[in-house]
Amino acid sequence: MSFARRGDDVRAELGALASQVHPVFMMPPLASSAFGALLAGTVAPAPLVLHAFAAFFAVYTAHLKDGYVDFYVRDEDDDHPMTETGCRRAILLATLGFAGVTVAIGSLVGLVAAVLTVPMWLLGFLHAPQFDTHPVTTTLGYPLGIGLAILGGYAAQTGQIAVRPLAFSLVFLVILAGVKIVDDSQDYAYDRSIGKRTVAVALGQTRARRLAYALFYAGGTLVVIFSVSSIFPAAASLAVVAFAAVVLFADRAGATVATMLLVRGTYVFLAFLVAAVWYRPLVGVPLPDIGVLGPFTYLATEFVFGLFALALLLRAKALVRAGVTVLALYPLAYVWDWYTLTVGVFAIRLRTGVDLFGIPIEEHLFMIVVPALVIGLHETLHGHLRPEA
Repeated sequence: MSFARRGDDVRAELGALASQVHPVFMMPPLASSAFGALLAGTVAPAPLVLHAFAAFFAVYTAHLKDGYVDFYVRDEDDDHPMTETGCRRAILLATLGFAGVTVAIGSLVGLVAAVLTVPMWLLGFLHAPQFDTHPVTTTLGYPLGIGLAILGGYAAQTGQIAVRPLAFSLVFLVILAGVKIVDDSQDYAYDRSIGKRTVAVALGQTRARRLAYALFYAGGTLVVIFSVSSIFPAAASLAVVAFAAVVLFADRAGATVATMLLVRGTYVFLAFLVAAVWYRPLVGVPLPDIGVLGPFTYLATEFVFGLFALALLLRAKALVRAGVTVLALYPLAYVWDWYTLTVGVFAIRLRTGVDLFGIPIEEHLFMIVVPALVIGLHETLHGHLRPEA
């Protein structure tokens, strides 16, 4: 069928088709589809396999179309292993394959599952040249595909959608958008030269990196919130710790190395989430009860967070500035605290019972520790964010 530009035997034709299977980009959608099925609890093999094939055909279509556009339409690539006609025929075959498994999903599971599968192919087919030239669509296309793979994998098992797969889809959309921003920064100079508006081109490399790390922070925060509210298993929060460790190393690296670290970090992140969902290691484990400290409980928490605030201020060399701000704020905080305690807005049970100037001594410390912690975080964050050149 003349798929290959070089050679006309079966081996050359198959090699040309196989050249557009990129495992680094292909494996995450397949794993996400399986993860969505895992969220359903009981996994039926047939829908699992069908949806995984749908994800494969969708991503394969994207790779075929992207290579075709970059070489034959934009003349950006130096070489391509497939003929122009072969690219078009392969896209058609991949589309037919996707349509076949989607119909099978609809017949086996239901209309909802089939409808949630279709957007994966649309994202793949429209990636180039429609979506890959605008900062928003070029950044969110692949992350949105991963989110749809999770949601569709779940629907292929249950025939419906639910809050938990939606929440996981949102988390991966946010975090992978950050990874995509860093990834696109590798081609900043080239993209800028051809007028391709990635986030790095639109915002500049420094601001783009800041946005990426803000998205990592937002995604991690969502995991913690969903874990505390029992949408995710409690152990899911451990995935945030693992990914945060990778982010810290990536922060010190250039775009290429950072991308390598972050991509692998997302695999670790997913592995922790799979373990949390499948094994639920912290189910039944009670929260640590620091109430055993009795009347010294409140003081103990202030001591711990006070040390944290002190460490941040010392690192940022902002101890004196913070002291001036805390002193300026103190009279207002004191009156506010005294009034709310007097009228009964709140009560403190686990305290020493020692009062000073009409309020518990713990509240005096609170009015020092909390502003100091806020200032310490502010100074550390903004001291780290270097001005853009």
